[in-house]
Amino acid sequence: MSVTLYGIPNCDTVKKARTWLEQAGIKYDFHDFRKDGLSKEQVAAWIDELGWETLLNKRSTSWKALDEDLRSNMDASAALTAILDSPTLIKRPLLDDGKARKVGFKAADYENIFKS
Repeated sequence: MSVTLYGIPNCDTVKKARTWLEQAGIKYDFHDFRKDGLSKEQVAAWIDELGWETLLNKRSTSWKALDEDLRSNMDASAALTAILDSPTLIKRPLLDDGKARKVGFKAADYENIFKS
């Protein structure tokens, strides 16, 4: 199983997810949104799979910094553009276990994903 955790290293929730994975002995690759970037195809696939409403973190400072008109008229196309401009709009972390993607971190969810 190829596991990738997407996020930014200084995010507290990303840190919790990384700690959980390490303590569970799960090997993973960490992809830093800012340093490693994101492709348009990758973000579009996440929006298709998860929905832009799930992918966007509406409690983030990045969301609050967006123009009010853009926020109130957000759709999948606008979300794609906004995320590519500011990847920190993505709800973190984003876990890709090779089969499905999951945003956010809850230990119980990770236990269900990785149980043998």
